[in-house]
Parts: sequence; C-alpha cells; structure tokens
Amino acid sequence: MDRSRFEYQIYAISDSTETLKNAIDDGARIIQLRDKSGNLDAIKEKASEIKLYRKNRSIIFIINDYAEIAIMAGADGVHIGQDTSTNETRKIVGNNFIIGKTTHAVEQAFAAQSEGVDYISAGPVYETPTKPGRKAVGLDYVELVARNIHLPFVAIGGINLTNIDAVINAGAKTVGVVRSAKDTKILLEKIKRRSS
Repeated sequence: MDRSRFEYQIYAISDSTETLKNAIDDGARIIQLRDKSGNLDAIKEKASEIKLYRKNRSIIFIINDYAEIAIMAGADGVHIGQDTSTNETRKIVGNNFIIGKTTHAVEQAFAAQSEGVDYISAGPVYETPTKPGRKAVGLDYVELVARNIHLPFVAIGGINLTNIDAVINAGAKTVGVVRSAKDTKILLEKIKRRSS
C-alpha cells in the first residue's frame, strides 16, 4: 500500500451513501461504508452504489467488517475490529487488499502492526455516540501511536472543527470523521495547511 495515500487526509465514515458521496465531492480521498444496522443485502446495495460513484476517481474505498462484501464491491480494503482475526481476514482478501484495524490501546496497536495490517485507527480520541460506552483514549494515545507505531494511522472519535487542531498537534496526519463528515472540506483545509 502506498503510505502517502493515508497522509494528510480526511477519512469519511458513514452508513449513508449520500454522505459518502458528498464527502468525496468535498475532497475526502478515503471513505468507509460502516453500516451496523442494515442487513447484508442493503449493505451490498450501498457498496455497489459507492463502487459506481467512485469510478475513475482516486479514492480508497473501505468497507467495515464484511470482507466478502468488500471483495464483491471492488473495494480497496476492509476495516476490522478487535473481535476479528487479522490472519483469517487476510486469508479471505489476499495480500493486495488493505486491512485496517481498530485499536484503543498501545498494546493493541503493536499487536495489529505485528499481524501485518496496513493501517490502524486510534480512538475514540473523544467520547462519541458512535461508540457508546467506549471510554475516550485522549490525545495521549494519539501521541503514543504517532511516536511508536510505524504504520499509517487514523485518529478517530468525536473529532470536529473545534478540536481537530489539537488532534493534528498530537501527531495525526489523517483524521476519521462520522458526524463531522459534512465538514469535510473545512477539516481537510486545516489538515492540508499543516502539511505545507
């Protein structure tokens, strides 16, 4: 995987194809279809819609959880949680497919790195309703990952226009957004400003 494609980017995440399309139009170059409530047929339909929309665009398209759907939809990768085996996922998707893994602690980040994932997410940085009951890891974890992990990483969780500067200052080059996907254009400007 070309690491530079995971630097200075907004990683937009949603179960809404319209939200993802809008994020693409606003400059997001990494998107994730994350649908925790839809049935498999609905997720397949959404994935196919995104596949058509991203045609001829330089977008990294990730699907959350479902490796088989990611392959079927012509996605670039799959994002898995701590409850899913990296090795088993790699057997399904092969070596040329991107695998991302959620981490909440530095031990998990080191483990994911040793398992051969292509990137990790680090969070939730701040408390967020998209991860109910999950305690925020804070900026300290972002700093730890930036200093110690040699993989691209996505800082995620409660990041918005009011706190993105602090997340970037902690070492994040790419920021994942769910509720703030609507602000992709402005958030991306803030990230790009730091890269120049």
